[in-house]
Amino acid sequence: MKTALITGATSGIGKATAELFAKNKIRLILCGRRGKRLDKLKVFLSDFTEVTTLKFDVSKRKQVAEAIASLPESFKKIDILINNAGNAHGLSTIQDGNIYDWDAMLDINVKGLLYVTKAIIPQMIAQNDGFIVNIGSTAGKDVYKNGNVYCASKFAVNALNKSMRLDLNDYNIRVSAIHPGMVETEFSEVRFKGDKEKAKSVYAGFKPLQAADVADIIYFVVSRPYHVNIEDLVVYPTAQASAGVIKKNN
Repeated sequence: MKTALITGATSGIGKATAELFAKNKIRLILCGRRGKRLDKLKVFLSDFTEVTTLKFDVSKRKQVAEAIASLPESFKKIDILINNAGNAHGLSTIQDGNIYDWDAMLDINVKGLLYVTKAIIPQMIAQNDGFIVNIGSTAGKDVYKNGNVYCASKFAVNALNKSMRLDLNDYNIRVSAIHPGMVETEFSEVRFKGDKEKAKSVYAGFKPLQAADVADIIYFVVSRPYHVNIEDLVVYPTAQASAGVIKKNN
């Protein structure tokens, strides 16, 4: 049985991926900051597979190291790492941007991904086996107005994905990035500081991707024969042609 560690597992793409992996008998290490949600998800998914949880903030290097070191022996061999945790804060011009928002995005989207990956790579190198999937964004391919620092953080994920693949090639470790366009999750609620109506308006007038759509793609990527590595995959909803071009029904 394969074991997967998923960051940001309590909502959105992470939660949908955990559910799909569980139904396909992949052992799960669910990571997140919200303990009650982790506990609830563990109870639900334990009907399908073995599950353990780790409560920590990916942006806190010490928390990451201590949490992963605390894994039970039966979960220490991690075959698949899904670097899914990420966020967006605000939608302002660079001159009006909030520095605390910038820090939050860079700390989680870039440094958090690095901290978690750094903690797991040694074990994958030792076993000469493993698969790292980095969840990026089309914002890491195509800058949009007022996206500045968020886009920069996702461009970094794109670059890190390519660098990881080169650096880990000698160790038989697969590395892949999946870059979704607009996905209807809690993402916009976080970006707009809990303003549900404003968040909802982002997805009005067209059919965005759903978390389950991206989870299907993640499972497809990780379930290919080991000699197959889908290194870079971009997925949009049909109505979206680029980061800023969306066909909406008026």
